[in-house]
Amino acid sequence: MPDTLVFRINADPPQRLDKALARDVPASAALSRTRLTRLLAEGAVRVAGAVATDAKARVVAGDLVEIALEPAVETELLAQSIPLDIRYEDADLIVLVKPAGMVVHPAPGSPSGTLVNALLAHCGDDLAGIGGEKRPGIVHRIDKDTSGLLVVAKSDRAHHGLAEQFAAHSVERAYLAICHGVPDPGDPRLHGMRGVSFEPGGVMRVTTQIGRHRSDRQKQAVHWAGGRHAVTRARVLEAFHGTAALVECRLETGRTHQIRVHMAYCGHGLIGDPVYGGNRRLSARAAGEVAAEAAARFPRQALHAATLGFVHPVSGDSLVFEADPPEDFATLLAILRG
Repeated sequence: MPDTLVFRINADPPQRLDKALARDVPASAALSRTRLTRLLAEGAVRVAGAVATDAKARVVAGDLVEIALEPAVETELLAQSIPLDIRYEDADLIVLVKPAGMVVHPAPGSPSGTLVNALLAHCGDDLAGIGGEKRPGIVHRIDKDTSGLLVVAKSDRAHHGLAEQFAAHSVERAYLAICHGVPDPGDPRLHGMRGVSFEPGGVMRVTTQIGRHRSDRQKQAVHWAGGRHAVTRARVLEAFHGTAALVECRLETGRTHQIRVHMAYCGHGLIGDPVYGGNRRLSARAAGEVAAEAAARFPRQALHAATLGFVHPVSGDSLVFEADPPEDFATLLAILRG
């Protein structure tokens, strides 16, 4: 049997029912606006004793609201016991480091062995439910062969709050990347490139639209008409013999493959990137035979999500997490330095 959530509309309600519900529903119920909209459409909401399905309906202060809440249903996704590198966890969210090679969410080509499969096993009955289903709430992703920090929601209220922060671009995200060449404010090629500018401290700012590649639907590409607004800031942390660099990339937006696309567009594609890196190799004369060979053998894009900061959507605390690069990334750096 469903539980019934009962509350009253407070003074000076918004003119639309859906907005009044979103404002006045008890926070302890952890109902997102999306979930409330779905409950309205399903006829699970009663206002002043009558079933309400019109999201635009008027409400009056003091109206009694009753919402029938079915228990969260079990997901059809498979729970798998897979080790996780967890950095923080509470009743509402979990922060962890995804290893390179792990897909975030099951898909036709990756039905199992994903982060979601692992989280279902790890969290078990601790999942409060996302949209009425017992599953983790994925609010952002990183590519299969990119390592680093992710935050995942365990409750509706956390999912909604985190999604709002990502939509507002208020989440702090910094990546470490090893790229071909060294982005240089003095490079006349970059100064003449559309969408590229330099900010104080030698920070390269890339501003473009990003959308599907016109001929290869598996790739993303820079566009000037269509696509979605994308901004990346890249700062050189360390240069290696003029042929490669360790770069910190900060995301103002978060589009698919954004850093990989922007760095390749600027002529500084990531070492090991099988999609956007082309066949470029380090100069053995400049970097040395060992370093050039190590870079050529690197099996994935050299990209790691190193910093993640956000406001906890329930407690309001500011949280910042940092994760060192994995062994393969650190080894390549050591060889480049050597």
